Amino acid sequence: IEMKEQEFNYGGQAVIEGVMMRGRSRMAVAVRAPSGEIVVHTEPLNLALYQGPVSRIPLLRGLTMLWDALGLGLKALIWSADIAIGEEEREGEKRLLEAMGWISGVVGLAIGVGLFMVLPSLLIGLLPIPLTSLADNLLEGLIRLALMVGYIWAIGHQPDTARVFAYHGAEHKTINAYEDGAPLTVEAVQSYPTAHTRCGTAFLLTVVAVSILVLAPLGRPSLPVRVVSRVLAIPPIAGISYEWLRFSARHAHRPWMRPLIGPSLALQRLTTREPDDGMIEVAIRALEAVLAEEEEEKQPSDGGANP
Repeated sequence: IEMKEQEFNYGGQAVIEGVMMRGRSRMAVAVRAPSGEIVVHTEPLNLALYQGPVSRIPLLRGLTMLWDALGLGLKALIWSADIAIGEEEREGEKRLLEAMGWISGVVGLAIGVGLFMVLPSLLIGLLPIPLTSLADNLLEGLIRLALMVGYIWAIGHQPDTARVFAYHGAEHKTINAYEDGAPLTVEAVQSYPTAHTRCGTAFLLTVVAVSILVLAPLGRPSLPVRVVSRVLAIPPIAGISYEWLRFSARHAHRPWMRPLIGPSLALQRLTTREPDDGMIEVAIRALEAVLAEEEEEKQPSDGGANP
């Protein structure tokens, strides 16, 4: 797809029975309620983060925006769960659900670091076979990649997760259509692919590749140093990966870039499914809500004066 130039890259994520879209200054979550109605929630973004000086500092902007995106995504998931399971009137249970959501998010992050960063390092560190620094880190990266792919493949076979992956496909199709200048109709959006160059799945694969390059100069340290170094290396690895994702998305239409982003696009087949028309409708509503509110913000205020 030949994308038109955009002043800003819109993005989002799938949530429970819905989609979250993030714009320049607003975010919106659209969720299909049990009644069949599409419920939309919007809120402003942290403009100091997304439009302030930090947004123009390479590496640092990636870390801060990824951290904020994690918080936004978790809030969107919690809100979507409230709507999707129809508990709008049970405030006590909603508060419990919110608390459990944040706890689950923190625990999930810790498990992710342990499973995908620390465990591969432990396994390689225990090998009695002497390896070169490059072979050591390459094998560790391959184990990390295998764990990630295996985990995604396994959860993708659960019915609830499969529906989230279908909404993920709807989000990608909608963004692809918008960036191509197509009308935001169900029929038009359905014709677009479920893969996108700025996907979080592409980010995960980039993290694996970057981790090999960043950690290789460290050689084969002792096991305790090895584990600590992998945890401390997460911020620079994430920052470099974010910059590459921005660069590759900006040049995705160039022939020399296509082989480099091919594996990332292929991996997205594990995290996306073809959505039905109703899912596309939800994704469109989320993006339209963001676009509408940001357009309103551009309109000059008359200050209450009469015409």
